[in-house]
Amino acid sequence: MSITLVNPAGLLEIPAYRQMSIATGSKLVFIAGQVSWDADGTVVGEGDLVAQVEQCYLNIGTALAEAGATFDDVAKLTVYVVDWTPDKLALFLEGVDRAAARLGGTPVPPGTLIGVAALDVPEHLVEVEATAVID
Repeated sequence: MSITLVNPAGLLEIPAYRQMSIATGSKLVFIAGQVSWDADGTVVGEGDLVAQVEQCYLNIGTALAEAGATFDDVAKLTVYVVDWTPDKLALFLEGVDRAAARLGGTPVPPGTLIGVAALDVPEHLVEVEATAVID
């Protein structure tokens, strides 16, 4: 495996999350921000943050598979959430858990969650981009 997830000594340890990834592969995969469109361009889960997070992660999974990768190869995620407030964390994590159940494991590489005013279209509540490293 080309990614090792680590919680460095001296940084806050969060049980379901790692603060750092160490990549040893040679092929970088950069996945553009994925929104909750399905393959036909239909918004999945309009107005439903949980469903949209799930679809974004599933879309990342589809892109990773095209590159011969899985979430185990993801070095970093960046997540953009419209009108983010801390009370949305439970909904966000529920969407991640639903995607993980369908993907066969919890995608918990290091990441950054950024609250934004808006995304490309008003129906999109979340966007997720990924960087992976594979051999």
